[in-house]
Amino acid sequence: MKTEFVDLSDTRKQLLVEIPSTVVDAEIDRIARDYGKAARIPGFRPGKVPTKVVRTRFRDQILHDVAHDLIPRAVDNALRERGVEPVDTPDIKNVLVEEGQPLKFTADFETVPAFDPGDYGSLNLKKAATSVTDESVAEAMERLRQRAARHEPVEGRQVEAGDTVVVDLVREAPGEQADRHESVSIEIGASANPPGFDDQLIGLAVGDQKRFPVEYPDDHGVKELAGTTVHYSVAVKGINIRVVPAMDDEFAKDLGDFDSLDALRAHVREDLQRGGERAAERELRNDLLRQLAGRVTFEIPEALLEREVERRTEEFVRRLHEQGVDPRKANIDWQGFRDHQREPAREAVASAIVLDEVARREQVGVESAELDAEIDRYASGTGRTSEDVRARLEKEGGISRLYMGLRREKAVDLVRSRATIVEG
Repeated sequence: MKTEFVDLSDTRKQLLVEIPSTVVDAEIDRIARDYGKAARIPGFRPGKVPTKVVRTRFRDQILHDVAHDLIPRAVDNALRERGVEPVDTPDIKNVLVEEGQPLKFTADFETVPAFDPGDYGSLNLKKAATSVTDESVAEAMERLRQRAARHEPVEGRQVEAGDTVVVDLVREAPGEQADRHESVSIEIGASANPPGFDDQLIGLAVGDQKRFPVEYPDDHGVKELAGTTVHYSVAVKGINIRVVPAMDDEFAKDLGDFDSLDALRAHVREDLQRGGERAAERELRNDLLRQLAGRVTFEIPEALLEREVERRTEEFVRRLHEQGVDPRKANIDWQGFRDHQREPAREAVASAIVLDEVARREQVGVESAELDAEIDRYASGTGRTSEDVRARLEKEGGISRLYMGLRREKAVDLVRSRATIVEG
């Protein structure tokens, strides 16, 4: 077999292959015999169709099968002999296959070139100091108090700013059927309320009914509503006021296993300290990955970049589903979203490339027990059995991705252990 490698760029390569005619003809003979055993042709008994008839009748299918069988093996052998590892399935083109002739084709693929990730000790990282101030504790305590607020009904007065009004509501938009809701709670002053909606409710009393238009400005954030007029009909069923509890020992006891306000305050301070330390660790890790990504001087393989953009897009779609949002109706510029993801995706891919090279050079591996532990951890977090999680990963080819992820995390730990870290 003749092979020739052509460098199209630092990462883009082309493989030219020529498989000898003797190999091609032998494969044609083998496949033709298989076709002859199963062929059903009028005038011939099953299994007794002459080879010449079979080759003529099924010529195109036989040549297709020959190429399908020989090409993958030829590509694998050529790449293995050169020690080349493509990042994606090679693109096979210009296939020429005929009886009595060599099988010729080209295979375009992308690969990561060999490179030196440099001295890990030259990485200079700064870990932010985490200090919790009395002011931040007080702010967190106030947020807890506001979240503990309850709504109590009031009688004998009209709707005022800050009230929560319970209404039956009908919404009539141009070209749409009336949208009806019963016992809807509306907080007067909430940012999500339509423009001018609150003013129409202020001054109403329980039992009052009102129909009014709301005109949306031309520059309204929701394009479908911009420049339109929507009519609302409301029937007031109740008026509630928001009551915030006092900041005292009883408030602390209501929140959990705290015997005093001071105990709650100490717990909040510890939570803030832990949260600050986690944030500092995340930023340190992000800085490390950014610096590693900067050590990639060649062009990132497009296949890897597209794969990461696709992963980020799928992750965003998954989060929308979790929030009850239909991605198809979310008025999202998906091409714009993907374009916006390319730069962070490029940095993520570049840092992963460096970590993989570090793992190869430092012979970082992942033991079976470590894989099992990670599967167990994931299973416990999802309420599924480890056997179910493993079976799904194996079915979807996820075991190798899990292995790569764990190996990269170990490479991060190794690089960090040799980097210079300054606290403050």
